[in-house]
Amino acid sequence: MSEPEPTNPLLEPCRIGVWSLPHRVVMAPLTRSRAAMPGNVPHALNAEYYAQRTAGRGGASLIISEATPISPRAHGYYATPGIHSGEQVRGWRLVTDAVHDAGGLIVCQLWHVGRVSHVALQPAGEPPVGPTDVASQSKTYVDASMARVQTSRPRALRTGEVAGIAREFEEAAGRAMDAGFDGVEIHGANTYILDQFTRDGMNLRTDEWGGSLENRLRLALLTTEGVVRACGADRVGYRISPLSEHHDARDSDPGATFAALARGLGALGIAYIHAVETWDRATLDPRTPDVIPRVRVAFKEAHPHPERAAYIANGDYSPALAGAAIADGWCDAVAFGRPLISNPDLAARIRAGAALVPWDRETFYAGGAEGYTDYPAMGAG
Repeated sequence: MSEPEPTNPLLEPCRIGVWSLPHRVVMAPLTRSRAAMPGNVPHALNAEYYAQRTAGRGGASLIISEATPISPRAHGYYATPGIHSGEQVRGWRLVTDAVHDAGGLIVCQLWHVGRVSHVALQPAGEPPVGPTDVASQSKTYVDASMARVQTSRPRALRTGEVAGIAREFEEAAGRAMDAGFDGVEIHGANTYILDQFTRDGMNLRTDEWGGSLENRLRLALLTTEGVVRACGADRVGYRISPLSEHHDARDSDPGATFAALARGLGALGIAYIHAVETWDRATLDPRTPDVIPRVRVAFKEAHPHPERAAYIANGDYSPALAGAAIADGWCDAVAFGRPLISNPDLAARIRAGAALVPWDRETFYAGGAEGYTDYPAMGAG
């Protein structure tokens, strides 16, 4: 009689903050640009999409929503659902109710793009804002054509305006809880506004919000303090991408920068740090084995309850690689993105040893049900 296959550690239960999770498969935030327009409002199709991917249906134990702009000027892409109007809050309530009815948990990823935007997406056609007036060398899409255009030159936030960004995050966190979310994740990654202030290659300010590492971390930590007030620390996560060069990101010493940030976040007692380690395992930054452990250790050492402080890894993980990373103590859980687009019941497929369905990149952004809610569960199609 053959020995049974060992269980993938990815399928073992875990505790993250206030949540007791049945396994360690997390759904990464995925921009899909399918909000109802005008108004950037979540709707019934979005609710169906998220409900399909819950643990109750074989999917993720914790869903992190797509990046969700916290204010009108936080938008940087067309048709991304916001959390700054009453209509949007009611739309998200459709989503959270559907997720809970399907046996799932969902947190709202709070987003401000900062300089990575275009005047066409900003209130009254004003320039986007950032730590400086240096433009991002990147492109975005501003209408239903999804044609990519160069982002606009930003306006540097005045010294007295910067704390207002933190207040916007705190207020949005309160609205997210009103909308029925189980918690929130602060988007501090991918060189959006909090990352823009954190990195010395983008934050060239000489006031209290720039220069020293302490000053550069001030906005991120002030923001997190406010969000903790709104939600409770054990319902808050923070996403980073310490080695990403997305949107021309630079930092002279990411290990020191992000370990210091992690230490500050840990001291605030938040539930988890979620790191984008890479976009492609084939081009993994050689600094990863040094930087990521420094972040993880700093976070847990500073945390008042380290047994509930989780490090969630993200970055082109296969189920086997994810299981090995958990077994080795590299991370506590793994967030999957693209695999959960085309495999809504990903955890069930991993448990069954079933083949994974490939995704269709052409349907990632915009459109309707095709490539969004029409991927069948295992055995259903």
